[in-house]
Amino acid sequence: MVKECEVTVLMPCLNEARTLASCIGEAQAALRDNAICGEIVIADNNSTDGSAGIAEKLNARVVVVEKRGYGSTLAAGIAAARGKYIVMGDADQSYDFSCLPRFVEKLREGYDLVMGNRFQGGILPRAMPPLHRYLGNPVLSGLGRLFFRAPVGDFHCGLRAFRKDAIERLDLRTTGMEFASEMVVKAVIHGLRITEVPTPLRPDGRGRPPHLHSWRDGWRHLRFMLLYSPRWLFLYPGLCLILIGLLVMAWLLPGPQRLGGVTFDVHTMLYGMAAVLVGFQAVFFAVLGKVFAMTTGLVPETPRWRRAFRWMTLETGLSVGAVLLFGGLASSYLALRIWESRSFGPLDGIQTLRIVIPSVGALAVGCEIILASFFLSMLGLARK
Repeated sequence: MVKECEVTVLMPCLNEARTLASCIGEAQAALRDNAICGEIVIADNNSTDGSAGIAEKLNARVVVVEKRGYGSTLAAGIAAARGKYIVMGDADQSYDFSCLPRFVEKLREGYDLVMGNRFQGGILPRAMPPLHRYLGNPVLSGLGRLFFRAPVGDFHCGLRAFRKDAIERLDLRTTGMEFASEMVVKAVIHGLRITEVPTPLRPDGRGRPPHLHSWRDGWRHLRFMLLYSPRWLFLYPGLCLILIGLLVMAWLLPGPQRLGGVTFDVHTMLYGMAAVLVGFQAVFFAVLGKVFAMTTGLVPETPRWRRAFRWMTLETGLSVGAVLLFGGLASSYLALRIWESRSFGPLDGIQTLRIVIPSVGALAVGCEIILASFFLSMLGLARK
């Protein structure tokens, strides 16, 4: 019977004695009525209210998980599952396990991850707090689609199904509530086939506050997506800063500029140079972060990056850095000659700074490129 098991219904559990029996019965009925060979696995995170005993009496298999956390509990349940497919859902009565056949049907069609969509399936009154319904879920799901082009309208639906072998290849690592986002993000990055099915959401029946902490867990989801998307965390902001800084520098290089009754001069130029430096730093972080993620196996290497590595070499970085260093030294020498013409005495600081600020900027960026190139080369050794 173990070899024939097609579906594992996995429920994470932490003190769900009030609702667990109903969820197990609903899942068992869905398997039986649709002739699906499967099992019910309860990943119990050290419940103290007798949840494990309830599950065993109902012929569900209990996997005890010592390490606390939503992600830790699900990871242990996935590892223990015997089914080819896994349908996971919370054990608080908020999800309708009679919808299980819809998910299994999509998996049989060849999809690797099937997400529930509560906004399409219908959210019953009092089933989702307004903060989650109108701000948290829409914003985080929208960012997930923007950052990763994920074909998912509800990133955080707790009822979802997947091929066990496909998800295990993703090497999911987070231990908290962000586990739900990690599964979707990595599935997109690794090119898994993803689809959605409408899923109704009911008010939970626990009679106590949920384990979810809105702001803390929302931040953890957002933090994870930012860390897995160096383009949006580092690259795009960095490029914007570089562009703004260069435009300000070019505007003020000829002399003071007046705009709306306000005169801008070298002091503003200095801030423009600072924007360029910070922008270059952010771009370097984006490149180094991406290379680190690929060398450690967090994300797969893409053809685009494989092509980029052909020219993104130590020698290229040293050449570009050397050109900037030479330019900075040359303009610094010009400033020195001006000072020499004044017998190394007092200078007109305003005029001299128009040369010194770009010179210092070129020297700093040149050094950054050279140092970053060496570090990138070190990461490349591990990649090769």
